[in-house]
Amino acid sequence: MKNLDDRARTSGPGTGRKRLPAPHPWHIGIALAASVGMLSACSGSPTASTASPAAAASRAPAPHVHRVPVSVQTVAAWPLTRTLDALGTVTARRTILVRTLVDGRLLRMPFREGQLVHAGDLLAQVDPRPFEAALANARAQRERDDAQLQEARRDLARYRRLVAEDSIPRQQFDTQKALVRQLVGTVAADQAQIRIAQLNLGYARITAPVSGRVGLRQVDPGNIVHASDAAGIVVLTQVQPIDVTFAIPQDDLPAVLQRMGAGQAMRVDAYGRDGSARLARGVLTATDSQIDPTTGTIKLKASFANRRQTLFPGQFVSVRLALETIPDAPTIPTASVQHGAPGAYVYQVLPDDTVAIRTPKLGITDGGRIQVVDGLSIGDKVVTEGVDRLKSGATVEIVNP
Repeated sequence: MKNLDDRARTSGPGTGRKRLPAPHPWHIGIALAASVGMLSACSGSPTASTASPAAAASRAPAPHVHRVPVSVQTVAAWPLTRTLDALGTVTARRTILVRTLVDGRLLRMPFREGQLVHAGDLLAQVDPRPFEAALANARAQRERDDAQLQEARRDLARYRRLVAEDSIPRQQFDTQKALVRQLVGTVAADQAQIRIAQLNLGYARITAPVSGRVGLRQVDPGNIVHASDAAGIVVLTQVQPIDVTFAIPQDDLPAVLQRMGAGQAMRVDAYGRDGSARLARGVLTATDSQIDPTTGTIKLKASFANRRQTLFPGQFVSVRLALETIPDAPTIPTASVQHGAPGAYVYQVLPDDTVAIRTPKLGITDGGRIQVVDGLSIGDKVVTEGVDRLKSGATVEIVNP
């Protein structure tokens, strides 16, 4: 009953909610301590807030340095060849207009146009029957005249005995001697006619005088051909070996003559007109006898074996004549050389990975390398790729160590 009275006193009529009990003092202390901890975590420690600016700066990251990626190569000793470039014309070693030496009907031409033939191969056949008949007639004529000569010699021998015995007049003996000499000449003429007939019969068979390439035929089988025909039968050109003629400046002639006089073979390379692909390699064989006064040049001739048939008569080619070879020349790649206001220059990579512009004195070029006469030393590094993003003093990163 007492508990019921207490609940009646704590809950007045009409209030609708229950009254909370009063907080204890130790609860209040715990809440204050938690609030102080949260404030300390949000604001940081007193030590961090009072740290010096110098200490904070020492812990900051270093600023980023932009490095340009480049490829480099070193100045290296390299064998170089001094060359002369010129435009040349391919010429056949021999160009022969094949013609018939006898008149007659052309029976056959057993070759293909543009075919390579060898010396002695049959090119055309003229009807040989008239020449065979002429040869037989000449031989028969010789047999007849030879028989008369033998008879005259026997008579001369008898007349010699008779004239010694004074049985016949001396004049008769002299006449017989003259007849023998006449018949000797006749037989000799008959022998010459036999040789002419043999030659004509051989001329009826037209063969290649040299090895080479035949062109387009000028006459077809079945036609009558004559020795006086200006067009001939076909043109034969010798292409193995083959020659190239070209001109060089007169100032370079002494160096050429010096090497030729010493018996040194001078290499000559023939390239296509654009100079990209080498077609053949040969040697210098001859110089012209005089300098052209209008151009100040002199013509040279080089010989090529032309085994792969890459050179053709009448073809225009780029010629490169090797004048001299430098065995250990300081060189750099031609790709490293730039051209601008200072002239020809390169980017040299310094030990601290920065670049500097250098303007070396350059010499001859051979292939993809160029001679360094002065301004760089063996072992110096020059940039070959990535130069479009460089300037003097830029920091680089070498991507091909």
